[in-house]
Amino acid sequence: MSTTIKQEPDVVLIGAGIMSATLGMFLKELMPEVKIDIYERLDGAAAESSDAWNNAGTGHSAFCELNYTPELPNGTVETVKAVKIAEWFEVSKQFWAYLIEQNRISKPEDFIRSIPHMSFVWGQENVEYLKKRFEGLTKNPLFKGMEYSEDKETLKSWMPLVMEDRDSSQPVAATHMAIGTDVNFGELTRDMFTWLGKQPGVNMYFNHDVSDIRRSRKTPKWKLKIKDMSTGSKRRVYGKFVFIGAGGGSLHLLEKADIPEGNGFGGFPVSGQWLKCVNEEVIQKHNAKVYGKASVGAPPMSVPHIDTRMINGKKELLFGPYAGFSTKFLKQGSYFDLPTSIRANNIGPMLAAGYHNMSLTKYLIQQVTQSQDDRMEALREYLPDARKEDWVLETAGQRVQVIKKDEKEGGKLEFGTEVINSADGTLGVLLGASPGASTAVSIMLDLIERCFPEQLKTEAWQDKLITMIPSYGQQLNNNPELLAEVRKHSDKMLGLTASVNV
Repeated sequence: MSTTIKQEPDVVLIGAGIMSATLGMFLKELMPEVKIDIYERLDGAAAESSDAWNNAGTGHSAFCELNYTPELPNGTVETVKAVKIAEWFEVSKQFWAYLIEQNRISKPEDFIRSIPHMSFVWGQENVEYLKKRFEGLTKNPLFKGMEYSEDKETLKSWMPLVMEDRDSSQPVAATHMAIGTDVNFGELTRDMFTWLGKQPGVNMYFNHDVSDIRRSRKTPKWKLKIKDMSTGSKRRVYGKFVFIGAGGGSLHLLEKADIPEGNGFGGFPVSGQWLKCVNEEVIQKHNAKVYGKASVGAPPMSVPHIDTRMINGKKELLFGPYAGFSTKFLKQGSYFDLPTSIRANNIGPMLAAGYHNMSLTKYLIQQVTQSQDDRMEALREYLPDARKEDWVLETAGQRVQVIKKDEKEGGKLEFGTEVINSADGTLGVLLGASPGASTAVSIMLDLIERCFPEQLKTEAWQDKLITMIPSYGQQLNNNPELLAEVRKHSDKMLGLTASVNV
């Protein structure tokens, strides 16, 4: 027979991924006495989007990701988003360095290491684009140290596996950024939760499913219905502040919370797959993250890359991701996730977004129907000598792209992250995908500013935030001296070996 337990924490975090871990760390540092309950439907932390095999791995700092620097109709390359993401990643590094200094986490080598970030293109038109991108980015201090080359011998020294037996008549170009990183966000998330779970007032509950959330009629709190999936017991939890950071599961809970700020939001799921190298000789020949240009109509998460990663202490080599379609919102979700997310207030934006993104639909159909030979053909554009027997197909994670209202088109498909909060600041929700994990610190700082405005005005909070993030309140790209100072300190604490003088 199931029992019902009543709890009243100050803060409830839904989902045990990188976002909840980051917010939990912030709140415990800012309010040591705060009582936090964390609920996760799976049996461990970082098992969905934050897991290394489920796409989260590259420290997205915009050094190599071409989708952050689109070419405009007038032929110029837009760099605003890339600069913003690079700045945000530096903020993340400062916070992680603070956690190392304060012994919140102990081994940076378990989750971060230096590895070059490169962009690689072929064809004269793409070569010209990459050169313009390089020229635009290197005007900014955040990108100082980036190198550009069309010389094939130089490119061989940067990425020998990619250049091996490549057509010598093919125009090629690449950029190289030595201070790139590889980040295992699964390990980082688990490290943060390990510390949080030992703190007084913090309770972590795995195998617990949050089935409902709504405002309490009797108190100014949120009432959550939660079931222990192991025992069948139920909980009624009343939280003063609730954060929904449940990845693909966030949209359904946002809809149940029924706040006006959430009206019109929908989600479009995109799944992913990797080709994983199983030949150790090939794996050891490559040591870089090499990103190319996405196919026409492809979502940003599908930007192809040949990617060296450290996963569970082992060097791995991946290529992809290949996009697919599933109506699930989570890798371990339900096929009914998409249809049950449709509401009267979001069906219009969802239909409009679908109409304006027919190229994406065609692309996903092509991806779903491709064979292993088709996947190998795509891989050989990056590794001309790739052999079919050296690569196996692995299922990656599930992403839910944000759909929101748009005055001009009726509905718009967004490829980033979206922070939503109730007017009174008692509920925060995160929707969306890339570059989420890499910029989690800035995203959670934004949420804190929205939901804790009065506390944020206090001298205690301001001083603590500057202690955790020395550049807090300042723009690094406009302050080369500060950038050099914080980057040097962060890299030292994180054990990063590559460096560049700003």
